[in-house]
Amino acid sequence: MRRHGEVRVIFAMAAAAAAALLASAAVAGRDGRQTYIVHMSHSAMPDEFAEHEEWYAASLQAVSDAATVLYTYSTLLHGYSARLTRAEAAALESQPGVIVVNPEVRYELHTTRTPEFLGLDGTDALFPQSGTGTDVVVGVLDTGVWPERPSYDDTGFGPVPAGWKGKCEDGNDFNASACNKKLIGARFFLTGYEAAKGPVDTSKESRSPRDNDGHGTHTSTTAAGGAVQGADLLGYAAGTAKGMAPRARVATYKVCWVGGCFSSDILKAMEVAVTDGVDVLSLSLGGGTAEYYRDSIAVGAFSAMEKGIFVSCSAGNAGPGAATLSNGAPWITTVGAGTIDRDFPAYVTLGNGKNYTGVSLYSGKPLPTTPMPFIYAGNASNSSMGQLCMSGSLIPEKVAGKIVLCDRGTNARVQKGFVVKDAGGAGMVLANTAANGEELVADAHVLPGSGVGEQAGNAMRDYAMSDPKATATIVFAGTKVGVKPSPVVAAFSSRGPNTVTSSVLKPDIIAPGVNILAAWSGSVGPSGLPGDGRRVGFNIISGTSMSCPHVSGLAALLRAAHPEWSPAAIRSALMTTAYNEYPGGNGILDVATGRPATPLDVGAGHVDPAKAVDPGLVYDIAAADYVDFLCANNYEAAQIAALTRQHASEGCSANRTYAVTALNYPSFSVAFPAAGGTAKHTRTVTNVGQPGTYKVAASAAAAGTPVTVTVEPSTLSFSRAGEKQSYTVSFTAGGMPSGTNGFGRLVWSSDHHVVASPIAATWT
Repeated sequence: MRRHGEVRVIFAMAAAAAAALLASAAVAGRDGRQTYIVHMSHSAMPDEFAEHEEWYAASLQAVSDAATVLYTYSTLLHGYSARLTRAEAAALESQPGVIVVNPEVRYELHTTRTPEFLGLDGTDALFPQSGTGTDVVVGVLDTGVWPERPSYDDTGFGPVPAGWKGKCEDGNDFNASACNKKLIGARFFLTGYEAAKGPVDTSKESRSPRDNDGHGTHTSTTAAGGAVQGADLLGYAAGTAKGMAPRARVATYKVCWVGGCFSSDILKAMEVAVTDGVDVLSLSLGGGTAEYYRDSIAVGAFSAMEKGIFVSCSAGNAGPGAATLSNGAPWITTVGAGTIDRDFPAYVTLGNGKNYTGVSLYSGKPLPTTPMPFIYAGNASNSSMGQLCMSGSLIPEKVAGKIVLCDRGTNARVQKGFVVKDAGGAGMVLANTAANGEELVADAHVLPGSGVGEQAGNAMRDYAMSDPKATATIVFAGTKVGVKPSPVVAAFSSRGPNTVTSSVLKPDIIAPGVNILAAWSGSVGPSGLPGDGRRVGFNIISGTSMSCPHVSGLAALLRAAHPEWSPAAIRSALMTTAYNEYPGGNGILDVATGRPATPLDVGAGHVDPAKAVDPGLVYDIAAADYVDFLCANNYEAAQIAALTRQHASEGCSANRTYAVTALNYPSFSVAFPAAGGTAKHTRTVTNVGQPGTYKVAASAAAAGTPVTVTVEPSTLSFSRAGEKQSYTVSFTAGGMPSGTNGFGRLVWSSDHHVVASPIAATWT
């Protein structure tokens, strides 16, 4: 699976490549074999077998003399994984009791001030029951853990929860005693990875739960790291760093290695995590889209949801294009990324007197205050792609002692600085191109460097190419807080619509994901590149990989405050209390366009945990409701069984009418034919607050033309907690060209609560 884009410098990958990864299996070995995940009907085991494992082995032997079982699965799904040829996999799928045979997918990882920005600096006041948060366990599937970081200090924690079944596993460079009452689990999974890629090279990474990448340590401490005073990255963002749920326990499951994250390992880790007893699962992973019964994360998340476990996933870093998000199953909370009100300015002044503001996390010897020669990399290379500052592309004689302007793209941002430095350059300005626009993501450069937006980059390029004596200076201004407007939607954040089930609006929500400070691995420098010899306790990185654990931690807080809430109720509370406007009433901006964002960019809006703890009403969804939704989407019995573990004959009833518009989701995705028409949606809300009466206000429009929104009834009254009320929404619109989108909002308001849902309409 993929760490959610180029945002995390090591894991650059285009959206098309990510989709290709998901559409095909992991690379087959020289023997033509690759890993497949075999879903079996648990109740179809013949009487001649005493154990399901015996039956699985026999089914495999019936089609292959050479294959052996890699993993067996017994809770999130029933079945096993094995290395097979395509012919063997096809033959196996026709065996009795086999529901579906899915090729393994390689996923990649989706790569402090946020508690204050989210209003969580007084957590105890906002979440009066958060003392019980020490019994909530956040499970993180990622690259492992660096347990020595103070974010995992267990001072003040009581005994490990009595029902906890997890453990810390020994491995090379990792002792089980590294865990404690805060970090209560650390496991690793690599059977699928090693079957596909060969043995782990222990000279490059630990065959253990230890995190040699940094990503897993960062995400787990973002979700639930304890408070650490005096945290910073090279002097930047100094202060107290803590996760969203600092009193929650942490369990890590290492499923990602140098060569990627493989779905057979991910499924086994999810199964073990559920059995261990986690309350929240956080996965900053992705790899394009697929039907849910073929998507391993969706399969594992369905069973986790059935057991009351909240699952949050990153939307991806393939934005700002439309229909780029992954992890869109309705039982998963899908998280996009926004900025916070903190920045790290680095000012570039040109010899022509023009000044530009960029960003940087460089910490080292500054450049001279006097102007230095300034050159465009495209004019200092014999390569056709020299402007990108690719390895070996710069001519040392032309860049020595100069500030070099490099275009962003293709290779990692910080790697360009290594290239300039190796060629003798004194500094670097990294210019966005049209693909990134004005989005600025700070990097811990290895030489004096500043990243600037597309407009500034174009002006600097024109200057450098037109003036043979061009000069520049770079001045680093440290950390700036109170930046406005904030948040804005990150350009890299993947966008809707949901390409698998367009009737479910995704992403669900956005959370902080740009320039996030959290703990880091001791094995790698802040750039994550092999040549970076710096070692830091905390790092600042960006991506939906960072926004996802924010929501995971907030879910842990809500679970502690409301242990009776289902995963759907927790998501509903986060969504219906989110905000989509700044205090002055203007819509949250999208940095990619400079215009207000739409629900396809932000879903319900930006999380507001202070309100989520008391949402008034929630939209609850049971597992059976999701099955009805799959029936409405014409899933076949075997496809549903791959998700639900039911017998393949227990499909949809021919005597019922199913409607995608009946799924009790806290948002509305409305489809009209090009000629227009009326669409009806039904919803049921549950009162989780005090008695009261709610009145509705709803509106939507497309291309300046109103969509008529009628809600019946228009008033809902509740006399007690737990009471349910249903309503119907009719959306009526005239004809529009196919592909037109319209947006709006439906809001229920009482004297004490505002319960809001986004509306996205599409003419097909």
